[in-house]
Amino acid sequence: MACDLTKGRGIPCRNLVGGVKYIYFGQFDEITSTIVASEVTDIEMGTDTLFRYSIRRGNASVTETVTGSTENGTVVYAPSVNIKLTGLSKEDQNELKLLAQNRLVVYVQLNQTLTNDHNVILCLGATNGMDLNTGSNASGAAFADLNGYDWTLEGQEAAPMQTVADYTTVPFDNSAFTMGTIVTS
Repeated sequence: MACDLTKGRGIPCRNLVGGVKYIYFGQFDEITSTIVASEVTDIEMGTDTLFRYSIRRGNASVTETVTGSTENGTVVYAPSVNIKLTGLSKEDQNELKLLAQNRLVVYVQLNQTLTNDHNVILCLGATNGMDLNTGSNASGAAFADLNGYDWTLEGQEAAPMQTVADYTTVPFDNSAFTMGTIVTS
């Protein structure tokens, strides 16, 4: 049977941390990913660009909801990423409009690290893309309230989100990856 279990799982060490360092957006139609055993082992983008968003501590999260149907014999994975970006600006308003109009692949660089102290990077929407489906742009009532953006991007996939193959020195510098530039501001 193709769905036989292959391993058990112990309890990991208590050295894990949550949270997100950076979010990278790429246009879905311009990215081809090779996925082997739940790992992105190759990314082909040519000269296209990834756009990196810096995230303040505690202002982004990744969730994947698994929905199965016993009656239909199906399982669907719904990755989502929620980000809060501080400050309202006309430049961000224009970029928000572009994000909302595009289907995206989203890479999430976590605070969690591998044994070599490199950050774990997840890939969301590799097969079907991610869409900005909900969000708000607001300035709260109190001085300490959020003045900025709260966006949620969602996807629907036939397989769980993938981990991107480890990098050498900086994210996405893998020799198998054909990348354009990473825009950081």
